[in-house]
Amino acid sequence: MAAIGIFSDSEGDLEAFDAALKLLAARGARRFLFAGGRYEDLDEWVKWKREEVRSKSDYSNDDFLEDVQRFLVGLDQLDRPAAFGTAYESIRAIEELTRMKDKILRAPEKGSLAYQDSAIPKKVMDLLGDTLCCVVHDKNDLNKEDMVNAVVLVHGKEPEPQVVQIGPRTFVSPGRLKGGKRPVVGLLEATDRALAFSAFTLEGKTVIDRQQLTVGGKSKVSVK
Repeated sequence: MAAIGIFSDSEGDLEAFDAALKLLAARGARRFLFAGGRYEDLDEWVKWKREEVRSKSDYSNDDFLEDVQRFLVGLDQLDRPAAFGTAYESIRAIEELTRMKDKILRAPEKGSLAYQDSAIPKKVMDLLGDTLCCVVHDKNDLNKEDMVNAVVLVHGKEPEPQVVQIGPRTFVSPGRLKGGKRPVVGLLEATDRALAFSAFTLEGKTVIDRQQLTVGGKSKVSVK
């Protein structure tokens, strides 16, 4: 079974961003789609976690500065733990953060610097099993070509999680981490050529439980 975690509209709340990743990873997600709502939150989250890792190291920035100062004035160096104690574990943790960032695809929102940068795509694509997913913050940015190529279209800006089925296309929103009725996230799962969507609050309460999605073929419009 393949699973992709989806979330959006963190609006600078890095604790909510962090909680969303942890919850979705615990639910089986190994890749993530961030549908905007403050594009740079991913970069800020990585920076925050790196500083958190470094703060737990036995060899702090203050220790480093003290060693340099003692060296410059010719004083004996202080004894330090072998390999700087937890420094090796810190390096591994930071490397894991870098790998984690690479697993998160994101789309910029209108008004952001990233949205105005021609080098940054306004929409991103990912495969869930054999299903092509298109991710965008505002569904109004989608065009005919997007809807021809992609089967599942993920977008942000909705206050609550929802699935809208229009013919062979499915529009999915995970709801908002900030600015909605409650902080919520979504999970797309692929099993035996079928797709299912679930949504959860950050406390782990199920809002939508594995709603089956129609991919391909004819279907009626449905909203949940």
